[in-house]
Amino acid sequence: MAENERIELYENQPIRTAWNESEEEWYFSVVDVVRVLTDSKDPTAYWRKLKQRLKNEGNETVTNCHGLKMTAPDGKKRLTDVATTEQVLRIIQSIPSKKAEPFKMWLAQVGRERIEETIDPEITIERALETYHKKGYTREWINQRLQAIQVRKELTDEWQAHGVQKGVEYAILTDEITKAWSGMSTRQYKNLKGLKKENLRDNMTTLELVLNMLAEATTTEISRQQNPSSFAENLQVAKSGGEAAADARKAVESRTGVPVISAKNAAQLNDVVTNLIEGTAEDTDNEKK
Repeated sequence: MAENERIELYENQPIRTAWNESEEEWYFSVVDVVRVLTDSKDPTAYWRKLKQRLKNEGNETVTNCHGLKMTAPDGKKRLTDVATTEQVLRIIQSIPSKKAEPFKMWLAQVGRERIEETIDPEITIERALETYHKKGYTREWINQRLQAIQVRKELTDEWQAHGVQKGVEYAILTDEITKAWSGMSTRQYKNLKGLKKENLRDNMTTLELVLNMLAEATTTEISRQQNPSSFAENLQVAKSGGEAAADARKAVESRTGVPVISAKNAAQLNDVVTNLIEGTAEDTDNEKK
């Protein structure tokens, strides 16, 4: 099996997946998904018929599905149709199966929530708070993360005002800021923490998050003062903002004697907090005895 290929289990049934490093996207074997959701004796034939029906209906999802060589049960590599998360969810909507119903209900709920958030943006913040809390983040970290979101919004508003295009150009500038303050590209930083599609900021320590905020806030302020008129000028501003935070990082490291950049991700950091809380509770119980 290739390094970027792995088996995921859904209700103890295997689904082959592959990670595309350049696209930062997971791909799923469509036949495996069909087999799990339909219990079909011949999922390949089932998918072939479904694919043809969707094509006849003008469905672009199946048109955009492409083949990828994945490891078959006999250990050999064979070409199979794969789909991204978004494409798989769309295909699931077309499968008449009781097992698919939970997915469909979830999609409907997500759609309703997004409409509600568009009408009342404050709901987005409330749901973010609830989600981070359920994931085990501390209240202090959550407060910092929400501030980071605001800082990021101010930066992207500034970029938009100066003609920077969403998507690739945003990513390039963000990468420049990250490299300038941390010494690593965004991809290298994610690799250090063992991340794939996950949000890098959601896997930062409080200090990492604060320095990233400083880099982005400084970039925003420099942009306001220098008023860049080209992408090249915005790139230089991003580098300058990141370098200011790099100076702060080096000062912290000089005084503490330990590196700011951590290889720990959110799961590992939350385990540390949980163990600390449990240890404190155990010590308290022992003192009472």
